[in-house]
This record gives sequence, structure tokens and C-alpha cells, in this order.
Amino acid sequence: QVQLVETGGGSVQAGGSLRLSCAASGYIYSTMGWFRQAPGKEREGVAAITSRGTTTYVDSVKGRFTISRDAAKKTLFLQMNSLKPEDTAMYYCAAGRGLWYPSVSENEYNYWGQGTQVTVSS
Repeated sequence: QVQLVETGGGSVQAGGSLRLSCAASGYIYSTMGWFRQAPGKEREGVAAITSRGTTTYVDSVKGRFTISRDAAKKTLFLQMNSLKPEDTAMYYCAAGRGLWYPSVSENEYNYWGQGTQVTVSS
């Protein structure tokens, strides 16, 4: 059973930056992703990255967010720049067992962290 723990959330003003980290309890060779859920909204995929480094992003974060992973340290990252109030949400990392392509569809992910809150004020 893989355990994922997110850190790095916080409160920032619009235009600011945050870097989220997700530590895995073991090596993950499949695709990993970041998702977010704002109050009253459904969870949405933000970005995903394969073990070879292929990435995909939801349109609303392209050019502002960067997903990366450090296999040796078993850690997933999400660098978030130029943050907007609409980025406010609980952010979750996830891993998909047997998932080898970049996907932001939550149905393809099996392991989830508990989330870290990101709040962006205007």
C-alpha cells in the first residue's frame, strides 16, 4: 500500500508562488498527478507526469504551474507561480497503479494523499 503525504500549502497573495511536495512511502514507477478541489466544486485534475517525465496540464494552469518528480527521493512537486484567487483549493497528489501515460482523470488513480490547503487572496 502506497502512502502519499503532501506539504507546502499555505496562504499567499495573488501573484505569489508556492511549491507543493508529495512524499511517497515507496518507489512509484507509474504516473503521478496533482488534483485540487475548491469548496462546493468537484475535484479536478491539475497536472500529471509519467515516470519518464512526460507532462500534461489543465488549461487553466498552463504556463504558471510546473510538475516534476524526483524518483530517488520518492517525491512529487508542483511549482505554482502567478497564483490567482481561483487557484484556492485543497490540493491532492495521487498515483495511478499501472498508469503509464499522463492523465488528469481522477478515475485512473488509485492512491491519494490527504491534501494540503492553498489559499490565494486578492
